[in-house]
Amino acid sequence: MSLITRAAVVESGGAPFTLSEVVLDDPAPHEAVVRLVAAGLCHTDLSVASGGLPFPLPGVLGHEGAGVVEAVGPAVTGVAPGDHVVLSFTSCGACRECHGGHPAYCASWLPLNLLGGRRADGTATVSRDGVPLGGHFFGQSSFAERALVDERSLVKVDPEVPLASIAPLGCGVQTGVGAVWNVLKPSAGGTVVVLGAGAVGLSAVMAAVLSPATTVVAVDRVAERLDLAKELGATHTVNAAEADLGAAVAEITGGRGADGIVETTGSVAVLRQGVDALAARGTLVVVGAPPFGTEVALDVNGLLSGKRIVGLTLGDSETQTFIPALVQLVKEGRLPLHRLVGTYPFQDIDRAVRDMTEGRTIKPVLTFGD
Repeated sequence: MSLITRAAVVESGGAPFTLSEVVLDDPAPHEAVVRLVAAGLCHTDLSVASGGLPFPLPGVLGHEGAGVVEAVGPAVTGVAPGDHVVLSFTSCGACRECHGGHPAYCASWLPLNLLGGRRADGTATVSRDGVPLGGHFFGQSSFAERALVDERSLVKVDPEVPLASIAPLGCGVQTGVGAVWNVLKPSAGGTVVVLGAGAVGLSAVMAAVLSPATTVVAVDRVAERLDLAKELGATHTVNAAEADLGAAVAEITGGRGADGIVETTGSVAVLRQGVDALAARGTLVVVGAPPFGTEVALDVNGLLSGKRIVGLTLGDSETQTFIPALVQLVKEGRLPLHRLVGTYPFQDIDRAVRDMTEGRTIKPVLTFGD
């Protein structure tokens, strides 16, 4: 029996989120119905809502959900009704990357998560007045009081941890943490520089603080965010509005350069400055995504000292092991996500969007009433 629920629908590119009654399809064998308790708001949601990506609209977005399982399809084995879950990206589970423990690089990642708006078989998960809507966003479309979620998007978590405190783990936080832990893997005494102190960047800062790196540098143009980075454990901060990045990194590292850099801004100018600021055999992780087709010019000879540039999606995380570990760190107070989060009732989603866009809130989290 199909389920009626309330969702935030984007009618067309550039339109606001509007609350509307929608109908969820019956769960497929590998799907579950989840009652949302919280959902993080991410820049990717805003990019799609603006019409910047070819996702089918009208549609229901949201990809940092957290909630309680209400029902499961007949083939679901990993969760049961009553389980607390964090929702993350989905994947096919059958390609070489999925089998190799790298589902963020699934061969079907783009249509399953970001662009398709439908299940892999082309059927819709959500409709309104009998008309299919864009859905299945990251296998979840969690800007709704209930969501039909792909089994591979579900991560069972500790029920003692408040779901509103861990909703951002599904995308932004695991991206920043994974950039440091899964790609940079800092060595003892190393230097990690984080370009951009938004939600992803500050997550990378927290991850670097928990690593063997002894120098952690946050770079941004907003003094308040740099102050927060310092409170979260950054050993140095650089205000890019006042200082040259290369000169600042050279001074901090005694002229050697950075061992690892996480680029979260999506600016090709910042990316280029970051590559130039790397030490010999240093690695820059590209996380920030500019518009499709964007190119960057690099000094080729400058790369011959062993510099590496690595692109990253979702922290290159295997969610079933990675997210529960992050939940444990939140529970123990070692990953203080609450310092980034501002909560908003679901019906205030447009205020959350404005506050995020204008920089008043680093990571808005929508909360759902009973």
